[in-house]
Amino acid sequence: MGNPRINDRTVSDPHPGPPRMSDVARIAGVSKMTVSRVLAGHSVAPATRERVQQAIDDLGYVADAAAGALSSGKSEFVAVLVPSLASSNFSDTVRGLSAALEPHGLQILLGDTDYDLAREERLVRSMLRYQPRCIALTGSQHTEGTRQVLERSRIPVVEMWDLPTNPIDMAVGFSNARAAREMVRYLKDRGYRKIGFLAGASDLDRRGLERLKGYQQEMKAQGLGEPRVIRFGESPITMSHGAPALDALLERWPDTDAVMCVSDMSAFGAIMQCHRRGLRVPDDIAVAGFGNFEVSVCCNPTITTVSVDAYGIGSRAGQLLLSSVASATPRAIPERRKFTIDYTVISRESA
Repeated sequence: MGNPRINDRTVSDPHPGPPRMSDVARIAGVSKMTVSRVLAGHSVAPATRERVQQAIDDLGYVADAAAGALSSGKSEFVAVLVPSLASSNFSDTVRGLSAALEPHGLQILLGDTDYDLAREERLVRSMLRYQPRCIALTGSQHTEGTRQVLERSRIPVVEMWDLPTNPIDMAVGFSNARAAREMVRYLKDRGYRKIGFLAGASDLDRRGLERLKGYQQEMKAQGLGEPRVIRFGESPITMSHGAPALDALLERWPDTDAVMCVSDMSAFGAIMQCHRRGLRVPDDIAVAGFGNFEVSVCCNPTITTVSVDAYGIGSRAGQLLLSSVASATPRAIPERRKFTIDYTVISRESA
């Protein structure tokens, strides 16, 4: 009569939903342990393996990777957390990670923290239940709970975009404060002296706070007078935040001759508002951004900005994770814990 096929299951299956390992075992006439051995690639008699594989194919059975990870202590996942999926910079970082990891059979399990450290901790704890091979986080600020659970996990960890003084394991990034200081020096060298800064209102965006800190430090170092800071808008900062922030800046300091923005998105909104107010950029007021987003080259005028290799951050982080996964001692040695990514001030039409 031959082996029962998928039609037998269709008629007699007592449970709804996708096929289970018990269905494969029943149709193949073997135990669930034998099915598990076939799926794991362990030694099984050729005829038995063929029968099990035929049942798998007939049923369209897909093994539960999470269950397999819990039983073996390994998975094919790398957990990655970013603060916003709406940001092209973080999307590029994820692309860089994926390009480094996928050729080695590792897939990304992606989470969006929405700039919320408590949410990050919840996601980390949830993802660790699936036994990821390693984990990549954005930023260096975490709750104590996040740090403790990652240190106890003993899996490779890389923090991206920042260079923390004491990384959990490894870090790939740059100094946002130094990059902002370099932009202040650039504007001063171009003849601007009354320089403002448009920042976000939330303290959750640590990288934005570092840029603000760098601006304030360099204004003082260059003797450029009182910092002119407007904090407006919750993270993530968008184009819509630029216009009201610029209005607030000019209402308080109408003689401002240049403005730095925490990102290219707010810089674009500020430039559009300059057009509406009849202000010429950069003749009446210069505008500079941060991030080198696509909008910076599509804007009129094009936006002077700080360019960071977001894809390179992801690629380098992926390479470090792969090296750690392959190492007999997964934690990085102290002198190899931090890796700096270059940034560049790109001079364009707006400043």
